[in-house]
Amino acid sequence: LVVAFLVAYHQNKQLIGEKGLLPCKLYLQNVKRYFKGKISLDALSYAPTIIWFLDWSNMDSILDYLSGFGLATSAFVLVTGCANMILMAVLWILYLSLVNVGQIWYSFGWESQLLETGFLGIFLCPLWTLSRVPSYTPPSTIVIWGFRWLIFRIMLGAGLIKIRGDRCWRELTCMDYHYETQPVPNPIAYFMHRSPWWFHQFETLFNHFIELVVPFFIFLGRRMCIVHGILQILFQVLLIISGNLSFLNWLTIVPSIACFDDASLAFLFSSRQGGVKDQLVQMQVKQAAGEQLPLRYGCYIRKVVNISFGLLIAYLSVPVVLNLLNSRQVMNTSFNPLRIVNTYGAFGSVTKERTEVVIQGTSSMDPNDPAAVWEEYDFKCKPGDLKRRPCFISPYHYRLDWLMWFAAFQTYEQNEWIIHLAGKLLAQEEAALSLMETNPFAGRAPPRWIRGEHFRYKFSQPGGKHASDGKWWIRKRIGPYFPPVNLQGLKKFYEDRSWPYPAQ
Repeated sequence: LVVAFLVAYHQNKQLIGEKGLLPCKLYLQNVKRYFKGKISLDALSYAPTIIWFLDWSNMDSILDYLSGFGLATSAFVLVTGCANMILMAVLWILYLSLVNVGQIWYSFGWESQLLETGFLGIFLCPLWTLSRVPSYTPPSTIVIWGFRWLIFRIMLGAGLIKIRGDRCWRELTCMDYHYETQPVPNPIAYFMHRSPWWFHQFETLFNHFIELVVPFFIFLGRRMCIVHGILQILFQVLLIISGNLSFLNWLTIVPSIACFDDASLAFLFSSRQGGVKDQLVQMQVKQAAGEQLPLRYGCYIRKVVNISFGLLIAYLSVPVVLNLLNSRQVMNTSFNPLRIVNTYGAFGSVTKERTEVVIQGTSSMDPNDPAAVWEEYDFKCKPGDLKRRPCFISPYHYRLDWLMWFAAFQTYEQNEWIIHLAGKLLAQEEAALSLMETNPFAGRAPPRWIRGEHFRYKFSQPGGKHASDGKWWIRKRIGPYFPPVNLQGLKKFYEDRSWPYPAQ
């Protein structure tokens, strides 16, 4: 949650703020208009967010307050190790409020996974006590199994979508392409891509074993459940090393921890007097001596809450299980507006070629002049400059870079925000430029024209000619992605969408 709120704090204004690429105020106004201009139960169900009840006159401040408060609260929980149901519920509501106005920027599976994990975390904590080892509210077995049920669905869903999806998963060839074509490769992926074919086949088989077989270890007793936890955590660590998949893999480690009991995790804690392990030992000694922990009113409430929680998870799991059993399985979908129990999956299809949209600007009066000099904008992390080393960024996440990957195998008509971005670059808007790594027109007059070019990218051969020239990538132009546009020509485009016209 700390990373998620940090990403939100750094990027929300540029993406969904007052002058964002897809302003959330316009989104909420459209939702309200659809439901007859009222903030009705239907509108709340369609987009559950506390922003409905706040003053929209300064949406940037609202987004900052929500993400800033979430960042501070989650950092407190992380540093102190103390939390209660109230704090965790507040964090869940805050992030739910951001996700439901985030539109395509928050459309990734890990957003729903974080919300489901956070919802489970509410019931893992004491009702109102702030203590690392609450004496009277031990974690409920129901909640522990809720986390195990989550990791089971995450992994099995990912495995089934692969087997039912791209044939390369059945032919054991998907890993021949994955490292090069994944959304945001890192330097290790550059070298992993050149592994021999038999190693890629082994990787694919191992993936199937981890996602289709290992999840059932959860139900085979304590030892096999621990084996499941170890294998899943190691698998997620391998994925973290070989790619930049946001905080997805870090987040997936969390429910895997529920596969371990106190005895198997004891080595992680100090034995010093008064420490977590010492407090737990004292509690166990008292219980072994027949001393019952004093019951409190809150304990009875908690038992009722936990049973209700279990029934709710079971009820909401019905459509999820039916989806897993369906040959037309869908992935990363929620069947309830609060995203409490969701379906998951990843890389059901693997692209065989990497294409990139390269945004270029020129100061030339005529964009069709063969002598016009076009200069490129680089993004924070996605491939662009052939000599720039792929980045290490996980668990942080650049939402614009990720969406550019999707845009590259769609059209600009399907991604109107990319034309909005072009207009902001033409106006040299600081907020938009903060999403970019480089601005070739820094300290100069803004460009007169911006265009998008479509390229096919491939990793260079380690030790080869291109690599010896310092190039991590080689590329070939496919053609134009969107035609040259200028600020004046975009005026009607902005007006039709009620987007604020950028001022130079």
